[in-house]
This record gives sequence, C-alpha cells and structure tokens, in this order.
Amino acid sequence: MKLVIAAAVTFASLGLATAARAAGDADAGKKVFSKCAVCHTAVAGKNGLGPSLFGVVGRPSATVAGYNYSDAMKAANKTWDEATLTAYLTDPKAAIPGNKMAFAGLPNPDDRANVIAYLATLK
Repeated sequence: MKLVIAAAVTFASLGLATAARAAGDADAGKKVFSKCAVCHTAVAGKNGLGPSLFGVVGRPSATVAGYNYSDAMKAANKTWDEATLTAYLTDPKAAIPGNKMAFAGLPNPDDRANVIAYLATLK
C-alpha cells in the first residue's frame, strides 16, 4: 500500500512539474525573445521585418494591420494559443508550409514555453 501511495505522489509531482514548465517563465522568455526581435517587435502597431507580436496570444493569424502576410499565413486560419504557438515555434515551415518566416524554430521546449509566457504578457 505504501508503495502505491509513494508512486501516486511521485506521478502527481511529475505532473505538477510538467504543468509548471508548460506555463513557462516570462522573464526567461523575454531573453529568448531576443532571437525573435531580429524581425519582430513587442510594441503595438510597430511592425518590423515580421509583424508586431504585441497581443499575439489569442489573436487570429494574419491580422496585424499594415503587415504584408504570405498567402500561406493568410490561409492558415489559426488562433495563436499556446498549442498553436508551440507547434509553430517548434518548426514554422512544417506548421504553416509556405510561410515566409526564415527562422528555423526553437528546438528547446523550455525556450518555447518561456517565450510563449513572455508573449502572453504583451497586452
């Protein structure tokens, strides 16, 4: 019985650690965002080579005013939630084939979770 309880506590702890990691660290994400800032800004209404990422979390794809999106992004019909951003930041070309973003993606899952947490603060 003690072994079963210990196993349940261990699995529960692992689940909490995974959930905490999935939530990300916005401060760490701000540092990771420096990779994105080569093309994107975190300022509302200020596009760079890529669209502004201010308010991106929860926003429909290809909707930033004044930015010329690729046909692939216009047709993607995505909402930038955690799952969609995770897939896109893992491999942008696979997530939306034909998009014009040259960035290869963030291979580290913690970096992705952290940058998404940071993006969520941009409101």
